[in-house]
Amino acid sequence: MRRRDAWLEHVAFFSELGVDGVSRDPAWSGRGNPGAPEDKEFAGVSATGDGPVREDLDGVRSDLGECTRCKLHTGRANLVFGVGNPDADLMFVGEAPGRDEDQQGEPFVGRAGQLLTKIIASIGLNRSDVYIANVIKCRPPNNRNPEPDEIENCEPFLLRQVDAVRPRVVVALGAFAIRTLLSSGQSISALRGQIFDYRGAKLVPTFHPAFLLRSPDRKRDVWEDMKKVRGLLEG
Repeated sequence: MRRRDAWLEHVAFFSELGVDGVSRDPAWSGRGNPGAPEDKEFAGVSATGDGPVREDLDGVRSDLGECTRCKLHTGRANLVFGVGNPDADLMFVGEAPGRDEDQQGEPFVGRAGQLLTKIIASIGLNRSDVYIANVIKCRPPNNRNPEPDEIENCEPFLLRQVDAVRPRVVVALGAFAIRTLLSSGQSISALRGQIFDYRGAKLVPTFHPAFLLRSPDRKRDVWEDMKKVRGLLEG
């Protein structure tokens, strides 16, 4: 029964994303880890000191400190930096912490985070395999959109996180993250479905899990985007 229960749980992930069935293609069932960390030496990260020096996430976090660079620090419970595999091939970037994230100090731990975990599982990965961060590190009051000065102070640290992780694929979650990372004023509908070059990685825009909770009919779109992500990781 254990195998059957595990299989039913796995199928449930796909069902939530609007997938009607599964494939018997052996390539689909592969659970390999393309682009293992040791391969990243040949992407310009030298283990011997020759070539570019790779900053680590601990250094970025240390420089951020107990940040007071903008007004958001006055209302936060915790600064929310990022979580996951520091050598991840896949990185997710959202907008800003919500209430649950502010309380726990970790991105995507509320209902939207639970759905993101299922989305990650739908392409054969665990949450611990990827790296997750937000553009903004402190919760805006009443979950309002971040303001320009808040972005100006936080974005440099996000860029350093991306450069430290050196993912092969970045998934931008939601309109705000997409517009910030791509420096674009276009709508998410205009940008979704495309693949962009971004800081040495491929960037895939998609809907934020919180939006999917309000509009479950768009889960199929996210599933199509995640198939692109899986293809990029396997390519």
